[in-house]
Formats: sequence, structure tokens, C-alpha cells
Amino acid sequence: MTEYKEIKRAAGIVQHSCGPADIAVILGSGLGGYEEQLMNPAEIEYDDIPGFPLSTVPGHAGKFIVGTVRDKRVLVMSGRFHSYEGYSMEKVTLPVRVMSMIGVKTLIVTNAAGAVNESFKPGDLVIIDDYINLSGRNPLRGKNLDRFGPRFPDMTYAYDPELRAVAEQEAKKLGIDVRHGVYCWMNGPSFETPAEIRMARILGADLVGMSTVPETIVARHCGMRVLGISSVTNMAAGVLDTPINHEEVLAVGEAVREPFRKLVDAVIDTMPESPVFEM
Repeated sequence: MTEYKEIKRAAGIVQHSCGPADIAVILGSGLGGYEEQLMNPAEIEYDDIPGFPLSTVPGHAGKFIVGTVRDKRVLVMSGRFHSYEGYSMEKVTLPVRVMSMIGVKTLIVTNAAGAVNESFKPGDLVIIDDYINLSGRNPLRGKNLDRFGPRFPDMTYAYDPELRAVAEQEAKKLGIDVRHGVYCWMNGPSFETPAEIRMARILGADLVGMSTVPETIVARHCGMRVLGISSVTNMAAGVLDTPINHEEVLAVGEAVREPFRKLVDAVIDTMPESPVFEM
């Protein structure tokens, strides 16, 4: 279990190197590059943050960058961690705890996802309305970190309804077609089988992936508002009679980078400025 003092030490080093932030954006596979939007950026490599693991997946850079977007202080997490890399849930979600301690109140979490819903197609941007956890894991298992949140946090609105409405509104203004859907988290790293995808569809999933839900749970435990956005990079197993590979995921992520950037910028622009958090 990661102790409070370890989280505070890591947060202190991040704040000393990069300063505080009001909003954080976690970049999924193929969506790297959003950090180029930041004005006057300061960054820190994960290597330099105590207790942080390394991101080993192609398409994940491995650093925090803090700067200004639309007069808001924004932290971009370029490269996330996954349990399939061999990390504990505490390590996977440690960055979210650190974000909370440097003042982040709103988290925009993004991912590359496979389409379970057969009406979706590669290149779609999907606002996540809810999640299904089929991993058998929960990052809050173990001793509760009472300084962050309650033992039994409510997940009725895991993804903030107001932020979802704002994202849809801003997408319409920009002429970007967005979908809504339920995201299903599975462990990975193998892609899902056709039978697993049929099961997920019966349960009500529209998307499937290997991330996002742990960060969402911990962010809500910390009292953050969360907006989730998926980039559909492939049809899930069994939908089409073609194999799935990570290179395809990265290529489609690259193709949607510009509409993704515009949408995230517009959502951030609508958010009120927050007071600077004092550690």
C-alpha cells in the first residue's frame, strides 16, 4: 500500500518542478502530443518522481508537463501505467493521487478503445457515460486513504454529467461528431476474444479497453470531477474478420489527434478558474 507520506513527497517534487495545476489530462495510446498546446510548459520525467514506475507501452512518453491552456493551469500526463505491465493498482493510480495533492480538481481521462457497439467506427470520439469493471480489480482495495476520500465512494456519476454535456455542446460548435457510450475495462495485455466481446455487448458495453477505470475510481475517491473521452481505434474482436494490432491503434490515434485537441481545448476553455492549491 502506498502511504500518504510517499504520495506527499512525490507531489512536493512535482509541484517544485512544475508548479500547481487545476485540470489534468491523461493521454491514451496514440493521443500523445496534446502537451504541445501548453504555454510556458515545465516538465518532469517519471524517473525523477519518487515511487513512480516507468511507462513501457509504445505511444506513452513517460512524463508530467504543466503549463497554461486558455488561462487555466493544466497538467498533461503523457504516458500512463497499466496493471498488465506488472504494476500494482496503487502504482497505476499513484499519478492521480499526486494530481490531487497539487490542486487538480478536474480530470480529463482519455484512451484508445475497441468498438463493441457495431454502429461505432474507427476514428469516432466517444464521451464515456459510465463504465463496467470486468477486471476483477479495484484500486481502493486495502486500507482506505482517509485523507483523500471515504471508504465507500459513490460511483453513480463516475463521469460528471455537466462535463459530458459541455463536451457534447462544444463538439457540436466545432462540427465534431461525438458518440456516447459505456466503457468496459478488461485486464489485457492480450486483446479480448470474440466471446468476451459478445459478453461485454450483452452487459451493455459500447467500448472495451485496458485502462481508464482505475484512474476514474481514484479520481472520484479524491473528489475530482471526471470527463472520459475514448478514441475508437479498431472494431473489437469478432466484429470484423480481421486481426487487431497495436500499430493500428497508434495510427488511428494519430488521425484523430486534431479534433481531439480542439475538443479538449474547448472543454477546458469553459471551465472556471480555480484558486491555487497550497500544499
